Amino acid sequence: NLGPVESPENTVYLRPETAQAMFVDFPEIVRVARKKLPFGIAQIGKAFRNEITPGNFIFRLREFEQMEIEYFIEPPKTKKDWEKYFDGWLKEIHTYLETLGVDMKRVKDTEVAKEDRAHYSERTVDIEFVYPFGQKELYGLAYRGDYDLKAHGLKYKDPESGKEFIPHVIEPSFGVERTLLALLLSAYREEDAPTASGDTEKRVVMKFPKEIAPVKVAILPLSNKEELIKESKSVWENLRGHFATEYDDTQSIGKRYRRQDEIGTPYCVTVDFESLEDKKVTVRDRDTMKQDRVEISKLEGYLAGKLK
Repeated sequence: NLGPVESPENTVYLRPETAQAMFVDFPEIVRVARKKLPFGIAQIGKAFRNEITPGNFIFRLREFEQMEIEYFIEPPKTKKDWEKYFDGWLKEIHTYLETLGVDMKRVKDTEVAKEDRAHYSERTVDIEFVYPFGQKELYGLAYRGDYDLKAHGLKYKDPESGKEFIPHVIEPSFGVERTLLALLLSAYREEDAPTASGDTEKRVVMKFPKEIAPVKVAILPLSNKEELIKESKSVWENLRGHFATEYDDTQSIGKRYRRQDEIGTPYCVTVDFESLEDKKVTVRDRDTMKQDRVEISKLEGYLAGKLK
């Protein structure tokens, strides 16, 4: 049933995970892609859980995006044979989180006790994140043994030896929404910033890694004078084909800087009255608030170097 009320009208049939299609497709992928063990199949798609009380923003939802990898290996002769793959995937997960810009001080690995694991799992590690509402699961990593392929009656034939056997599976599982929430929390800062009058004020800034910032460059005319608007839009047109850009000419320049800080835009390009004379613009760095004067003709190359 969908939701807390049980009734025939609420009966729905939705998949709780994305994994099973990959197991069913296993023999076809082996045949078509001519894969040899070890190899993996990855998939991203919608999954559904009948959460009675969804909450904590996008952490707990009834419909969510799930990324899963099924990594197939030969039946291990010893525990070390599968643990080397398991530990390798655990390291890859940490590298992935670090690359995204997740605060690794808030990432914890929790070994799941036997009585709390799925019945088919010989080892499960929950990769958890310290959210404001507690330390909660972000990703999961499980050694599923041969349970799934055995359940589907699927075997693998080694192309060299001709031997048939049921591969074992290691499964990293990722929640997209929970990753996004961890990213937002990792990037969020409140800092003291100088004002035009010489005082300080609190600024909210999202310090995303440049690679994942939704907007890379904002073009801001100093005022809404027609000549500045025209020059600013010319700069914007030259940049928008190369970077994810945003043009903004509403409110004061200070408020627009703050707005871009909250978006997480790494660089703001300000076109002022001097720009009309010297053909230079001011480029402001989100993190340091340092400002550089750059020639408009060299602006694209300057930003490309900063954003790579």
